[in-house]
Amino acid sequence: MRIAFYAPLKSPTHPTPSGDRRMARLLVQALEKAGHIVDVTSHLRAYDGKGDPAHQSAIKSDGDRQAMGLLDAYLDGLRPRPDVWFTYHLFYKAPDWIGPRISQALGIPYVAAEASHAPKRAGGAWDMGHRATQNAIAMASLVIGFNKDDEACVRDIAGAQSRVVTIPPFIDTAPYVAAGAERRTYRAMAAGQYNVSPMQPWLLCVAMMRDGDKLESYRQLAHALGNLSDRPWQLFVVGDGAARDDTQQAFGPIAERVSWLGEQESEALAGLYAACDLYIWPSVREAYGMAFIEAQASGLPVVGAHVGGVPGVVGAPETGVLVEPDDMAAFTTAVAGLLDNEPTRLSMGRRAQEYAVSRHSIDCAAKMLDELLQGTLS
Repeated sequence: MRIAFYAPLKSPTHPTPSGDRRMARLLVQALEKAGHIVDVTSHLRAYDGKGDPAHQSAIKSDGDRQAMGLLDAYLDGLRPRPDVWFTYHLFYKAPDWIGPRISQALGIPYVAAEASHAPKRAGGAWDMGHRATQNAIAMASLVIGFNKDDEACVRDIAGAQSRVVTIPPFIDTAPYVAAGAERRTYRAMAAGQYNVSPMQPWLLCVAMMRDGDKLESYRQLAHALGNLSDRPWQLFVVGDGAARDDTQQAFGPIAERVSWLGEQESEALAGLYAACDLYIWPSVREAYGMAFIEAQASGLPVVGAHVGGVPGVVGAPETGVLVEPDDMAAFTTAVAGLLDNEPTRLSMGRRAQEYAVSRHSIDCAAKMLDELLQGTLS
C-alpha cells in the first residue's frame, strides 16, 4: 500500500540528530521493509515549545495551506493518492494540522503512532494544540504506542472505530549483532584509541546531556560509581549537549576513570557497545530508552531503573537488572554484583542479544506494522 508519512515534531529529514528523528526514520524503514511505499508528505515542524498562541496560529495556517495543496495534488492526479495517512509523534506541543484533514477528505484511514493526550493542558497556553491532538486521536482508525503507560489516556478519547495497540520499541539490530561478533577487534581498537586498559571491566552509558531528567540520571550515575571506587572499572560516556559542563562536574571525584567520547556516528557507536562489558543508566523518568535495546543487541547486560517503558525493553532478570527509581543503593549493588561476576555478565549478555533480536528488531516491527495496517484497511 502507499503510505503518506508525517512527523510533526521532527521530520525524518531534519538536519539535527535526536531520538525523535531516529524513530521517525526507523518507522519509515520498517514500513518499507514490509513492502509498502512510503511518501514523506511534509517537513512542516509543528512544534511550539514556549506556549505562544500566536506562533501556534501561524503554524496552523502553514498546515492548512499544505493540506490544501496536497489535497489538490491528490485529486488532480499530480501526486499518487495514499491508501493510509500515518503520523508519528503528535502531542499538544506538536499537533498534526495536515493528516486529519487529508484523511477525511480522501476517506482513508488515519493512523497515529506515539500519540499522547495530556488532559491538564486543556485551556492552557497550548490549548490549541491540545484540542487538535485530541480530535486527531478521536478520529484515528489505529493508534500505535511504544509504551504501555501511555495507553490509558489515549483510550479515554479514542473513537469507537479506533484500535489502540502497543508494540515493542525497535531498532535495526543487525549492525549491533555484527559488531558484537567482533568484540575482540573493537576492544583492542578502543583500548588504543582511548588509552584504556582492556584488563578491567568497561562500563558504558549513551545519553544526551541536557538539563532535567538526563542531567539527574548522570548525577545519580556519578554517585553510584563513586561508591565503587574500590573496584577496577572504566566508564565510557557517549553523548553531548548544553549540560555537558554540569555533567562532567558531577563526575569530578572519579574524573580519571571516565572517558568522554562525545557524540558518535552509528557505526562507531555499534563498535563501542561491542567493546564494553556492561551498560548502566539510572533512567530517571525514561520513556523507554533505545540505548537499552542497542546494548542488549550488542550482547551487553544492562542495569537501569524499573520506570516508564524501560521494563518493556529490558528482559530483566535474564538480560539485566532493574531497580526501583531513585534507589541508588540498589543500583550500586546491582552494578557491583555484575562487576564482580564475569560469568554472569557473559551469560546475561548472550541472553540479552537473543532477547533484543527476537523482540525488538526492525524485522519484528515490520511484520507487526504490516499486520496492523492490513487489518485497518480491511
